[in-house]
Amino acid sequence: MKLPFTLPPVTLGGTIPIWEGSGFRIGGQKTSVLEYSSNLCGWTDELTTLHEESAGSNHFIDCASRHYALEQLLKYMKGLSSVVLEVGCSSGFMLRLIREYLPDAVVMGSDVICGALKQLASCMPEVPLFQFDLANCPLPDNCVDVVILLNVLEHIDDDKAAVQQIYRILKPGGIAIIEVPAGPHLYDIYDKMLLHRRRYTLSGLLDLVHKTGFDVLKQSHLGFFVYPGFSMIKRKNKHLSLSDDSAIQEIVEKDIKNTGDSRLLKFLMQIELLLGRWISYPFGIRCLVTCTKAG
Repeated sequence: MKLPFTLPPVTLGGTIPIWEGSGFRIGGQKTSVLEYSSNLCGWTDELTTLHEESAGSNHFIDCASRHYALEQLLKYMKGLSSVVLEVGCSSGFMLRLIREYLPDAVVMGSDVICGALKQLASCMPEVPLFQFDLANCPLPDNCVDVVILLNVLEHIDDDKAAVQQIYRILKPGGIAIIEVPAGPHLYDIYDKMLLHRRRYTLSGLLDLVHKTGFDVLKQSHLGFFVYPGFSMIKRKNKHLSLSDDSAIQEIVEKDIKNTGDSRLLKFLMQIELLLGRWISYPFGIRCLVTCTKAG
């Protein structure tokens, strides 16, 4: 696989990285992940472990999230060999789905932490992987056709700068598929533990992308049918005043595990995704926006 653009130089010696099909070569050294910074925040390897041990790859809302993103990708992507970048790829569940349905696409992943990326590189060595802070993205202008961000912006202090970077690296006519947690009034211990800086309103997210210059193709919510039960749990958690991190983690793990494998919830999400092809939902657990860079 060849990248369709020249990679920018890394800070160490200003050497141009060369993609070799299963890793990068920087001068005389080879690395599986291109690391642009070591002073990053917003997520940790420990949180990756917590989420995957509690939710795994089969949690109902995460599965629905990935399949919604895939539907948007297949609907709006202009060429089967397009360059697709997932920001916040973690352990690569979305990357695998893209490669399954779009084997001719150039698929790349990035994250803010390196532990999960290095582990992913051992399983998917053919995928170029980058570690960077999106608000300071090192990729060149107009270099990718699609950017996917599933629950990433809420971890970034300067989400405005992050969206501007997405716009910059997209080619004219490129698309961004963005998902963030909905409902600022529902911010609770779960959000605090997962290092969420904020939860969003759909109008706030739309304002953010519009001011950056994007045109919106689709706007909706995810988790419409399960929202009543979800909001009840969130409101209950808001009244908890816990200072012990282990106690908070125990509650968060319990909430994730209790809902993850529910057949009823998975069925409801399947119905929601089906109907969502023709309608937009007025509220839900997460805000969804698909937008394009005018070309």
